[in-house]
Amino acid sequence: MHLSAAHHTHPRTPGEEQFALAAELLALLGDRTRLTLLHSLASGEADVTTLTEVCGAARPAVSQHLARLRLAGLVSTRKEGRRVIYSLSDGHLRRLVDEALNVADHRLGDTPVHD
Repeated sequence: MHLSAAHHTHPRTPGEEQFALAAELLALLGDRTRLTLLHSLASGEADVTTLTEVCGAARPAVSQHLARLRLAGLVSTRKEGRRVIYSLSDGHLRRLVDEALNVADHRLGDTPVHD
């Protein structure tokens, strides 16, 4: 597998805490429903009803996945009347989700590699 040149490498050698936290984050991203939810939230805020439609999972499952993402600090919430609105917590996560999907595109042969 060919890897393109890293444009933004980590500035220093990570320690055990960084590796442990990164592994935990990647484990959360390793679920298709959660990855779909995060990808959807990368486009903007959404409520549970909208996110349920986007990922095609049952509403209780979507709510459980969102709760895990919220507890991990990956998504934020705010109230709008009775609705809870979800959003990504930071831009690094958006780039990580995009990069994972770019790798998938490359592996599937759908897009050219940008070195």
